[in-house]
Amino acid sequence: MELSKDKKLIIIQTAVPDYRKGFFKALRDNLGDNFELYSGSHYFEKSIQSDATIPHKKTKNTYLFNARFLIQFEVIKLIASDNLLVLELNPRIISNWILLIGRKIVGKQTILWGHAWPRQGKDASTDTLRQLMRKLASAIVVYTNKQRLELQERMPHKTILAAPNALLNKSQMGATAGNPKHLIYVGRLTKSKKALFLAKAFSNTLDYIPNDVQLLIIGDGEEKAALETFIIENSLAQRIQLLGHISDESRLRELYGTSYFSVSPGYVGLSITQSFGFGVPMIVSRDEDHSPEIEAVLDGENAIFFETNSELSFRESLLNIYNDTNFWLSKRDEIATFCAENYSVEAMARVFCKLLKTYRT
Repeated sequence: MELSKDKKLIIIQTAVPDYRKGFFKALRDNLGDNFELYSGSHYFEKSIQSDATIPHKKTKNTYLFNARFLIQFEVIKLIASDNLLVLELNPRIISNWILLIGRKIVGKQTILWGHAWPRQGKDASTDTLRQLMRKLASAIVVYTNKQRLELQERMPHKTILAAPNALLNKSQMGATAGNPKHLIYVGRLTKSKKALFLAKAFSNTLDYIPNDVQLLIIGDGEEKAALETFIIENSLAQRIQLLGHISDESRLRELYGTSYFSVSPGYVGLSITQSFGFGVPMIVSRDEDHSPEIEAVLDGENAIFFETNSELSFRESLLNIYNDTNFWLSKRDEIATFCAENYSVEAMARVFCKLLKTYRT
């Protein structure tokens, strides 16, 4: 790709957690010195911390009004930059408003990247502010093709692209041969993710599933202590493993390789594409305020649903999958291939590289 030596893609983030490492590396591999990344130390949710091993220019996140809003003073200097800026589509970031308005006035190109709609959906009253942000942007990048089509309908004359959220390179994807039997949860240990519910529901299925099945819980967060207490009080150390936060790809591949299914007891997030990338299907709580990655689910093909907050429904789901092992084991290669074709970091990075080429002048 031929680019101006001076034109850069500059992405400004609130935080750069470790799960974004592959994506930013793909951008750096493609763009070299034509890529810069700015970030603060942590997100609005403090459990989302920046990874110091991701090369980036540090900017201070100044949180206001009990962390309802933030401003990054250092990046405002980029208001007249000739480079292509990519900002988060988040009305709570005051400095992004300043950059959007200022760059609109001086005729500079600015891209917004993020969820098309608020968590409450496209009809939420708070979408008024997001719509104003969207109007100020030169183009918008959203996380799924469904969101792109929905937003394009509302803004038919705006350039809107989809960069499906991804965690793994194509080369990292693929099902591991063997005889997997365990269940795995990967994510933050927060109330909204419902890891404690998962542990309790799993403990009530032990008389119905093979006695060598373990629940592997990978992550950290506010519910960790409650999970540790629950495991100890119920003598479940041989059946539930709390493994902490793990970001090493080879270790994750090993753990997914021993896992028959992954589980999302709360809302689905990025871990679903990680699970599918390793060829592991997922059990998903049905009626949650899911992140856009739910688009990747093909019910009965790479995932099954259970009724939200129902231990009985969860148990029935486990009975069904452990009674149909031949079918689900036969799907693993297909699941990994589907993910590699649609949710790789290479495909995600390619969208941003094309943007820099489009707006190079």
